[in-house]
Amino acid sequence: MTTQTTAPNPRFRLGTRRSPLAMAQAEEARDRLAKAHGINPAHIEIVAVTASGDRIQDRALAEIGGKALWTKELDAWLAEGEIDFSVHSAKDVETLRPEIFAIGAVLPRADVRDVLVGAASIAALPSGAVVGTSAPRRAAQLLHARPDCKVVTFRGNVATRLAKLAAGEADATFLAAAGLKRLGETGTGHPLDEEDWLPAPAQAAILIECRADDTRTAAFLSAIDDAPSRAAVLAERALLEGLGGNCHSPIAVLTRHEGEQLHMRAAIYAPDGGERIEGEVRFASGDLKGPADLAADLLSRASPAVTVHFTGPPT
Repeated sequence: MTTQTTAPNPRFRLGTRRSPLAMAQAEEARDRLAKAHGINPAHIEIVAVTASGDRIQDRALAEIGGKALWTKELDAWLAEGEIDFSVHSAKDVETLRPEIFAIGAVLPRADVRDVLVGAASIAALPSGAVVGTSAPRRAAQLLHARPDCKVVTFRGNVATRLAKLAAGEADATFLAAAGLKRLGETGTGHPLDEEDWLPAPAQAAILIECRADDTRTAAFLSAIDDAPSRAAVLAERALLEGLGGNCHSPIAVLTRHEGEQLHMRAAIYAPDGGERIEGEVRFASGDLKGPADLAADLLSRASPAVTVHFTGPPT
């Protein structure tokens, strides 16, 4: 009599930042993978790290090293094989990445809108309102629409920023609708129409990276890769690369699927909101030349007050 044995379920180590939102995103990725492969979620171990960007809260990200502060610890673990893949907010991942890493999956993109907390709309902000944000895009968009407002630096997780607002450090602040939903805070604030208030590149998308030569993990992750979300995120990252955008660069973009094509609207700003250049383009899904052409068009129409904040090494 021959005894048949079943191969054990695969085990993987998932790396993530330790913040509440990052942990919620890691759990979403783990649960999607477990469901797609019919395995117990316990076979995917979540390994958390406190990122540099989470430790330093008193300065704007652009002043202390840019997006790499969200990824460098996880990058080191991934490169050394201490984890099999890492889960990130796509908007926090540098545009140019080490060749040893590959995007294994982009999860279905959530609500791309920003949420205004403290007022029902931008127009409803009181005259001279103090608004807390550390994002150059949000600051420039606000000052373009409401030059009477004042921007102060707000950093920290959702709870920290809401606490600062409650303490009277500002009259209003911005949060991401997707992040609030993932944290179960759906009743907080007022969503802003994404057609009028364009989101950040890759906002609301969860991106998973693995080692480029790790075919086992790549195959495992491919089961949850959402093709439409990947196409939009890669297009927006191509726009960033074409602009030479970094953490100082106010860039806003909205990408819609129209059949087999993508429709991208984007705007770049002077940091003080005094200048805004907008453009749009349609291109086939997967064609990254369209976003690059739009980037070139925007820069060609911008004054030096804007372009000085672009055309550098993308981050």
